[in-house]
Amino acid sequence: MAYQHRYLDGSPLALPAGKIVCIGRNYLDHIRELNNAPPETPILFIKPSTSFSALDQPIRLPGGRGSCHHEVELAVLVGRELRAADAATARRSVAGYGIALDLTLRDLQTELKQKGYPWETAKAFDGSCPLSPFLKPEALADPQATDLTLRINGAFRQQGNTGQMMIGIFDLMAHISTHFTLLPGDVVLTGTPAGVGPLHSGDELLLGLAGRDFAARVG
Repeated sequence: MAYQHRYLDGSPLALPAGKIVCIGRNYLDHIRELNNAPPETPILFIKPSTSFSALDQPIRLPGGRGSCHHEVELAVLVGRELRAADAATARRSVAGYGIALDLTLRDLQTELKQKGYPWETAKAFDGSCPLSPFLKPEALADPQATDLTLRINGAFRQQGNTGQMMIGIFDLMAHISTHFTLLPGDVVLTGTPAGVGPLHSGDELLLGLAGRDFAARVG
């Protein structure tokens, strides 16, 4: 079934599935767990629209390409065009907030990084962004103080709060808009807290956003 942006009540949004713009290393505890250095400027990368999949559909792990890691993130749906915008304008452009997995082929990413090659093939493969329905902006009291959790087979794997971000949501969107125009239907992923790790076939996932739970399963 083709992916379409939807609100929490199931109603479809009249927005196309656009690109996904992501930031690497936006939570200090995640930077430390992977033994990376904090970046001097935001590390941006893009997933294409073919990366989208609905979170309630089975998550498909690419076969024969090594370990696939989960990275739980706050997702921000863009509702208005943003180009060289400021943070206040970016905030007004938000059409909704969701929770996503930035799936990462970790072995492949490590190999590519060691060779100094781009690592889109480890991040931007088909189905690499399972995504929940969106909460309307007013439903999230403070997007910059929102809990994110991920449980796998009943055990907590990732627990964080958007207040731990090094670069805040709207400053991040504004920064992105100086490099890539953000269009209605694009999604911004805002980084992952610590606790990333491998997924396995049959895993049962429960993603939490501001007290709301979204179930997923690895097919």
